[in-house]
Amino acid sequence: MEITTQQIKDLRAETGAGILDCRKALQDADGDFDQALAELREKGLATALKRADRETSEGYIELYSHGDGRVGVMVEVNCETDFVARSESFRNFVHEIALQIAAGAPEYISPEDVPEPVLEDEREKARQYALAEGKPENVIERIVEGRLKKYLDDVCLLRQVYVRDDEMVIEQLLMQNIASLGENVVIQRFERWELGETSSTE
Repeated sequence: MEITTQQIKDLRAETGAGILDCRKALQDADGDFDQALAELREKGLATALKRADRETSEGYIELYSHGDGRVGVMVEVNCETDFVARSESFRNFVHEIALQIAAGAPEYISPEDVPEPVLEDEREKARQYALAEGKPENVIERIVEGRLKKYLDDVCLLRQVYVRDDEMVIEQLLMQNIASLGENVVIQRFERWELGETSSTE
């Protein structure tokens, strides 16, 4: 099957992979775009995992205002070199992360950041909810784990569905960018403010 320039261009836009990698993935998939996309995303994940231990001492801090100044976000994303930190593709990625934080209002970056007492509280709430609904004892733990997973998908940035592509979560977007940039990339920290909020320290 003939691989068109448009297919390569579309696949490149979706994955950030190089032209030759996109062409090869499409050829290997006999022109099946979705299969080629899945293959490149998987390849990106493997590449990203290899780079996970590299030090990230450079990066960029994005300040983003959303909804006519009703939501403000500050996010720090780190990479390995100043060269990548200054690149347009890296800064676009940081901007996308700020946009996600504004829209998704996460509380943590990853599930590992959620304090154990918070997790236990969520488990207990889910357990009480299941009991109140009269669920049998033998399915309560499955219900609790399901609700806990849903909670983590909502409050953890890396597990949130990407606002521009509901087929992808932010962790996949991160891995895709690590693969295309050729460096380890770490979402270091963020703050989100919404007009009218009161500080938790008050």
